[in-house]
Amino acid sequence: MSTALDRAAGSTGAAELPPPVARRRTFAIISHPDAGKTTLTEKLLLFGGAIQLAGAVKARGDQRRAHSDWMKVERERGISVATSVMTFDYGDCTFNLLDTPGHEDFSEDTYRTLTAVDSAVMVIDAAKGIEAQTRKLFEVCRLRDVPIITFINKMDREAQDSFELLQEIEETLALEVTPASWPIGMGRQFRGCYDLLRDRLILLERSKGERPDEGEACDGLEDPKLDALLPDHAVAQLREEVEMARGLCPSFEFDRYREGTQTPVYFGSAINNFGVRELLDGIAAFAPPPRPQPAAEREVAASDKKVAGFVFKIQANMDPKHRDRIAFVRLASGHFKRGMKLKQVRTGKQLAIHNPVLFLARDRELAEEAWAGDVIGIPNHGVLHLGDTLTEGEELHFRGLPAFAPELLQKVRPIDPLKAKHLGRALEQLAQEGAARVFKPMIGADWIVGVVGGLQFDVLADRIRTEYDVPVIFEATQYYTARWVEADEPAKLKAFIDRNKANLAEDHEGFPVFMARNAWHLQDGQDGAPDVRFLATREPVTAA
Repeated sequence: MSTALDRAAGSTGAAELPPPVARRRTFAIISHPDAGKTTLTEKLLLFGGAIQLAGAVKARGDQRRAHSDWMKVERERGISVATSVMTFDYGDCTFNLLDTPGHEDFSEDTYRTLTAVDSAVMVIDAAKGIEAQTRKLFEVCRLRDVPIITFINKMDREAQDSFELLQEIEETLALEVTPASWPIGMGRQFRGCYDLLRDRLILLERSKGERPDEGEACDGLEDPKLDALLPDHAVAQLREEVEMARGLCPSFEFDRYREGTQTPVYFGSAINNFGVRELLDGIAAFAPPPRPQPAAEREVAASDKKVAGFVFKIQANMDPKHRDRIAFVRLASGHFKRGMKLKQVRTGKQLAIHNPVLFLARDRELAEEAWAGDVIGIPNHGVLHLGDTLTEGEELHFRGLPAFAPELLQKVRPIDPLKAKHLGRALEQLAQEGAARVFKPMIGADWIVGVVGGLQFDVLADRIRTEYDVPVIFEATQYYTARWVEADEPAKLKAFIDRNKANLAEDHEGFPVFMARNAWHLQDGQDGAPDVRFLATREPVTAA
């Protein structure tokens, strides 16, 4: 029997790609905090065979630490604040899963990560529906036409009506919905799902830590097997609701999903390992292989033979025993091999990549090779910056990783004044990661730190103390916001800087920044310098 999954698997549009590239699925998980994203991530790893312990997030002690949340502050607070990368195989595919920060205060890290993926899984709490952070992250995906598969989680708890959830997704996100599975009950009455794509009944086993079986194949909803396996009222409700869903929702259209205008919706319970396999099968069948990546010079196709990639994340001190620094590089094209030399386009220098790594969260293994779509880690000591392009020689500048002006600004000082230099080095490294904006005023000795959300100050203080042994204090400052300033004529920019040194700082890369005390001050600065641009976002440096 030909199913929608079979038909999709045969039409991935990847025929022109080398087989190893065609098998890649590089995707992110987006959600509001507490929707179950980290739990789902761990269960995807479980089904992919990357970890062995079922239900690890419910276990005690060391087992309780989800594989994707490795930072000390994450384990203490129970939130995700850094992007993790996990590579694993499932079926015929190699998955590169980028687990993004769930907390909205770390949305800039998530934004950068979404430039490195080809599709996304949107996780929604069945009781809460679409929440604020989900909406924000969806809009970022929409800007890049990222295809999205939806997973409605926590069906084992009391939930909203399934039709209302579908309607909310459609109306709130202006996204066509088509159910890929349909829930049988909810809360304590949740019995499982009917897989609409494969005509298969999958029942929830309440025994903890066990994977559901493959399900019972059915010859449609009228198959007498359903009557034998489900109570009369449940099977009657299932038949009625599926008929309504098929009548109200459009059928799944592969091209519309790939265009980012339609989302297949799966229901399940990640904590009970339920619906995870069906979701993985859907990603394997529907999600695109590596897509072309936009560069200033041209679009870089995954089928290009020469290696090209870009740095979308820098992370320091992933290994607390070694003061390491890893650049996360999304390969856009080519077949990378360990030891090859790549050109760092910004500086023009050749880098020999001797120790590239692949990731399972904090665990890593040496990468002998990698293909377009993969994410490799390159250990370095501050040589690679966010937005850097690496190629086999071509001058390329990948686009889409802007820096954002911070919304909150505070002064930071060390408790021990003798550690001021150590603090400066720590702040510079954290700024290079993109963990915060760091500004050094042109007049005065204070460091100013800018962030998107207040929780970032707590995380920064914790990291500076634990990773650099510099206890610090954050204090209120007079500044309201910051804007990078630039002009077409260097002389006019210099004149502006000379007139406004009391209100100017430099960021960690030496770019001038106007520090505004309030909205009026910002407007007044702009009115007084018509030849100077005040930038709320800035693309990475493209030349040394």
